[in-house]
Amino acid sequence: MMINFKSNHVPELPFFFAIKKEIPIRCIQISEPFQVETLEGIFEGKQGDFLIVGVKGEMYPCRKDIFEETYDIIDQNTIPRE
Repeated sequence: MMINFKSNHVPELPFFFAIKKEIPIRCIQISEPFQVETLEGIFEGKQGDFLIVGVKGEMYPCRKDIFEETYDIIDQNTIPRE
């Protein structure tokens, strides 16, 4: 049997709290609509959205408003070089 979780209805479960690890990613704001092949298929970004490159080289779009709520751009000189 499969459990179904509905949007905007948080189930009464004994959730833990966690904080997202501070893992630097590469990002750039794109000035025109774009498509990117991700691990889940092809996704589209709108003008002003960000293209993100994750720690394993995976790429994905991120809506501008979500990016601004989730990320802070940091000084590139503080990132360790490989």
